[in-house]
Amino acid sequence: MAARLRPLALRLLALTFPLVARGFSDETLEKAAKSEGYCSRILRAQGTRREGYNEFSLRVEGDPEFYKPGNSYRVTLSAATPAYFRGFTLIALKEGKEGDKEEDHAGTFQIIDEEETQFMSNCPVAVTESTPRRRTRIQVFWTAPPTGTGCVILKASIVQKRIIYFQDEGSLTKRICEQDSASEGVTDKPILDCCACGTAKYRLTFYGNWSEKTHPKDFPRRTNHWSAIIGSSHSKNYILWEYGGYASEGVKQVAELGSPVKMEEEIRQQSDEVLTVIKAKAQWPAWQPLNVRAAPSAEFSVDRHRHLMSFLTMLGPSPDWNVGLSAEDLCTKDCGWVQKVVQDLIPWDAGTDSGVTYESPNKPTVPQEKIRPLTSLDHPQSPFYDPEGGSIKLVARVVIERIARKGEQCNIVPDNIDDIVADLAPEEKEEDDTPETCIYSNWSPWSACSSSTCEKGKRMRQRMLKAQLDLSVPCPDTQDFQPCMGPGCSDEDGSTCMMSDWITWSPCSVSCGMGTRSRERYVKQFPEDGSMCKVPTEETEKCIVNEECSPSSCLVTEWGEWDECSASCGTGMKRRHRMIKMTPADGSMCKAETTEAEKCMMPECHTIPCLLSPWSEWSDCSVTCGKGMRTRQRMLKSAAELGDCNEELEQAEKCMLPECPIDCELTEWSQWSECNTSCGKGHMIRTRMIKIEPQFGGTACPGMEKRRWKEAREKRRSEQAKKNIDNEQYPVCRLKPWTAWTECSTLCGGGIQERYMMVKKRSKSTQFTSCKDKKELRACNVHPC
Repeated sequence: MAARLRPLALRLLALTFPLVARGFSDETLEKAAKSEGYCSRILRAQGTRREGYNEFSLRVEGDPEFYKPGNSYRVTLSAATPAYFRGFTLIALKEGKEGDKEEDHAGTFQIIDEEETQFMSNCPVAVTESTPRRRTRIQVFWTAPPTGTGCVILKASIVQKRIIYFQDEGSLTKRICEQDSASEGVTDKPILDCCACGTAKYRLTFYGNWSEKTHPKDFPRRTNHWSAIIGSSHSKNYILWEYGGYASEGVKQVAELGSPVKMEEEIRQQSDEVLTVIKAKAQWPAWQPLNVRAAPSAEFSVDRHRHLMSFLTMLGPSPDWNVGLSAEDLCTKDCGWVQKVVQDLIPWDAGTDSGVTYESPNKPTVPQEKIRPLTSLDHPQSPFYDPEGGSIKLVARVVIERIARKGEQCNIVPDNIDDIVADLAPEEKEEDDTPETCIYSNWSPWSACSSSTCEKGKRMRQRMLKAQLDLSVPCPDTQDFQPCMGPGCSDEDGSTCMMSDWITWSPCSVSCGMGTRSRERYVKQFPEDGSMCKVPTEETEKCIVNEECSPSSCLVTEWGEWDECSASCGTGMKRRHRMIKMTPADGSMCKAETTEAEKCMMPECHTIPCLLSPWSEWSDCSVTCGKGMRTRQRMLKSAAELGDCNEELEQAEKCMLPECPIDCELTEWSQWSECNTSCGKGHMIRTRMIKIEPQFGGTACPGMEKRRWKEAREKRRSEQAKKNIDNEQYPVCRLKPWTAWTECSTLCGGGIQERYMMVKKRSKSTQFTSCKDKKELRACNVHPC
């Protein structure tokens, strides 16, 4: 029993300390156990290492030599096919520090894919695998530390077959230093020179993964789309966009409107630095199964001078959110061309609009901010928000594949291990590292090879998980894969000569008349028995260009790719161009056409929806009291070329505020009456009537009667009488108390309430006709519906 528990204990130790495995001495383990922290144990572990073997690599996007404090960079750890790794650790240290203390670590990592990566529970500043399984690539974001940190060392370790590769130099360690303040504003990409020869042709394929199923929060069902892809292959002297940089006007129009027109104009203005303009159509809706709609793609070329490629596309609708690649280098250090690039994409913010939701109204960012990746903590209303700061789910993947090489290549060997079939001899039997708490069935037989030719393929076997005795101990995968080749291509066939596919035909050797063209392929694997390959590596055939040649003939380039259709819907025109390479020998004008146009059909216009911003908030009421009007607006976000949009862009409605005060309004004074006596002391009277009763706090009515005494000595008595009259507007008019207010006439949007005062006793004199029932009004429920 003790003998059986011993291997299990060793396996549990390996799970607890993923960097402690075969190849470590007992002394190293003892020192690690006595270390102050788990992070330092990682750094002090020394694993097996083969000099000069670079099947694993650690790369910072763009291969910068300097970082800008606070900027974010994509970090990729990868294995060259057919190599793989089961586990890994990634950490960032200040140069010269041991990692014993928290302040020794520099910057912060951000998880991109939680199924692949997680923070280490015992060392939260380090990133490790989520589950131990075979993998060839992981990605994370690293945010550079603040100013004054100095140089930073990014280190990675690899776990493969229980063997750990941990390097203090070489392909698993990257040194990157803080950019000097004097060079602020200058791109942090190093001055890279490409040594490859000839040209290479690539195909870019864009796979959108943004849908209501993958990103359900506030997903815009009616208007979701990817804008037209725009980009180019270019030199290091021209950068379309980059993290930490500012968006150009072209990038802004793609980011906010999805329009590539200005961006293409900017690219073509850099004609000396650009080889190919990359364009692909927009996708409405954003996602459909591949058996319904093929993924958009575009082809482009690179050469020694213009060996970088960049592109972007808007995630729409959105304030200014995009995905894309920036200055992806397709030239290898050994003077070849990269075979394949696969990159998962998360959205980034162009820094031109401050909206936080898909359909936020336009809100320009002033001053403009730098381009940065979105995070799950940007704003609680963001569709990507996660209060725990988790990773943003990937929204797209781009695949860039080399499809041809043209011209003389200075690297005649395959570019990398992807270009050859790996050693297909059976792997040495691995020690079974399955935990004893996981009970499996036996492995099934190997399936047939996925390749029926001598190209590389793979085969698979499966097993079933019958029981998991300890849920805290993860169980390995139930599938296993192995490289293979088709029948007749095994190691036993020692004379097998494995060839690459044919590269596309070269241009014809003449500009007019009959000439020749050629194509080539190369040996991917020589025979094991040492014999020579007798398969031809080059083919030549005749070609004819412009049979009717004459001294007035001119040499032109091949036609370029067709431009985008001039219309986004309905019928439009598309054009393509070519250039004159050599004028006629007789000095005449070149009669060859350099522009060609043809009609193009797009979906019917009514099928393309108007892309509108949400309604703005209602404006203030046009009056300060009483009845008025208020308005709200929305904006057309669709590109102008989509045609007329008949949706209303402004709405108006009535609004009701508390009633305005109404002052008392009186008639003119009447004529003076006759004196009330025929002799002696008497008085005369004149009166006026109320035309409008005061309401809602208006000015009260003054006296309604005036008397004038004939004798001056009676002045005092007259003033007293006037005072008495002013204090009694209705000397014989008695009213009941005000009733209670009635219920509001509406629940919202502005209503009215009423109350009444009824006459209790009315004078029979015609002089007081204003003695009547009273009514008051007031506004209620003025809030919007």
